[in-house]
Amino acid sequence: MRPPDTGVRTVLITAPDAETGARLARALVEERLAACVNVVPGVRSIYRYEGRLHDDPEVLLIAKTRSDRLERLSARVNALHPYDLPEVLALPGVGGSEPYLEWVRTEAGDEPA
Repeated sequence: MRPPDTGVRTVLITAPDAETGARLARALVEERLAACVNVVPGVRSIYRYEGRLHDDPEVLLIAKTRSDRLERLSARVNALHPYDLPEVLALPGVGGSEPYLEWVRTEAGDEPA
């Protein structure tokens, strides 16, 4: 049996450097598209893009948001990100601390009046 969906999503986003990552994280939290964004330094990404193999230092953003905010969060990342094809990958929240999940659902909510 599959655990119930909490309505919370964890979104993985990579950025080229810490300053870009912090700028993206601040925008997502300030605009209430995410309750929290962790900026994890020291990520090394090896990937194929446009027919070439790349090996680049990056930072990883881990954003916590509501499922109904995901489309707007993704659009905002695409608008602000320096990459042509930024990573925005959402993982479903299927469990966890209910007080924390409720906090995410509240903070990644409608913009304050």
